Amino acid sequence: MSSSSCGTPGTVLVSGGSGFVGRAVVEELAGRGGVPAVRVLARHAPASAGGSAVRHACADLTRPETLRGLCSGVGAVVHTASYVGRDRARCEAVNHRGTVALLAEAQRAGVERFLYISTASVYGAGPHRGVSEDAVVPKPASAASGSRLRAEQAVLEAGGTVLRPHLVHGIGDAWFIPALARLLVRVPAWPSGTVPRSSMIAVGDLARGVAGLVRTPGDTDRSRLYHAAHPRPVPMDQVLLALHHHLGLPSPCVGEVSAEEHRALVARAMPELSDHQYALLTRDHWYRSDRLWARIGEDPGPGFAARFAEAAHWYAGHLAGRERLGVPGAR
Repeated sequence: MSSSSCGTPGTVLVSGGSGFVGRAVVEELAGRGGVPAVRVLARHAPASAGGSAVRHACADLTRPETLRGLCSGVGAVVHTASYVGRDRARCEAVNHRGTVALLAEAQRAGVERFLYISTASVYGAGPHRGVSEDAVVPKPASAASGSRLRAEQAVLEAGGTVLRPHLVHGIGDAWFIPALARLLVRVPAWPSGTVPRSSMIAVGDLARGVAGLVRTPGDTDRSRLYHAAHPRPVPMDQVLLALHHHLGLPSPCVGEVSAEEHRALVARAMPELSDHQYALLTRDHWYRSDRLWARIGEDPGPGFAARFAEAAHWYAGHLAGRERLGVPGAR
């Protein structure tokens, strides 16, 4: 991608714009000045248009021929679409080859910027403590993470930018808080030992970070890889307390079972939760995340406690409206 773009992009294409992260990005871009139009790529058109500045285009990343012409007139692409299930073939088709196909179309159309929203799960099971973007070799532990790492490599080789969030929360979250809530309901205990800390970000703040990169001049941007999180890691006991306070979920008995006993209890109660997913919730996974905010010159926001309180009403309705608290797939 070209790095000569100015701070005022033309039309921005958001792939996966009807998903959890993509929808927040679309809302942020459409609500900011300086972005004349947002084009949303999705396999199916939504019921609502999303505002006068938002247009929708139907296409399928696994069918490159449907992408033809999609990037015409586009100044920047924000690629949020992904498949996070356990079907290896689909992971490869959507996450890797789909990204390569969209990247090729963007290059053909002369798009100046390509931003890919990946995941810190490409680093593997951890533990990770205070890791900077260049300080650890990725070691993905799932098919989804492996295919997203290959997508990252294609984007970086083409001069694009990659963001790696870890745990994302907020309105629309179908994995992090629902999985943790189900764990607390079924196993109201927490393993003994040091309370883990994790990098987290509210989906709206992640969208602000993305929009900031879209608008920031790229001619001096030597870094192409960013951790996307609040710079202050969150101890898991604070998360558990927030779920108890705002959602009425059980307050776990911390330290009454060993790590081995806790894993065995969770394996019986939640067989669908993989070792990889369990590690994401119970081990240290925190990453230096100041580079992104320094780059765009914006405050990262108030952090987990305040942002979770803002979304608690949505989580309450979401969890109450489900017969079970599901874990939809691996990351």
